[in-house]
Amino acid sequence: MAETTRPLMPADETPHETPREESRRDPHQTPNGTPNGTPRETPHGPAAARGPAEPLWRDALGGCLRRLRLERGEILVETARRAGVSPQYLSEMERGVKEPSSEMIAAVAGALDTTLADLALAVATSLLAAPAGTAPAGPTCQAAYALAA
Repeated sequence: MAETTRPLMPADETPHETPREESRRDPHQTPNGTPNGTPRETPHGPAAARGPAEPLWRDALGGCLRRLRLERGEILVETARRAGVSPQYLSEMERGVKEPSSEMIAAVAGALDTTLADLALAVATSLLAAPAGTAPAGPTCQAAYALAA
């Protein structure tokens, strides 16, 4: 039996959406999924000129939270219970999936017997220690990191 293949679509064309798919799409995005019609960056576009993406605050925060929890020898459930959050939410914070509010960060910091200020300092320090080329280097960013430290 012969194998059927679908014809390839040129990269600049988008498939037509059914009315059902269109209703699920964010109204502020174009059919190709980019916000407000902005073109997606490709490996040959502006992102390639900037180098690797800088680490995100939420990723650095998650790493610090996990390190503090593991240093205490605790499992997620123990820390989450004391912080008043679900273990799933704490796990998402540690993995950098959630962008938690300052109240949530303070609750978890308290459960780990640290202050919000000390946690923010640890996060800023980890961002400063990021490999060259991944942390922002502009004067505004350097001043912000200096203030955080």
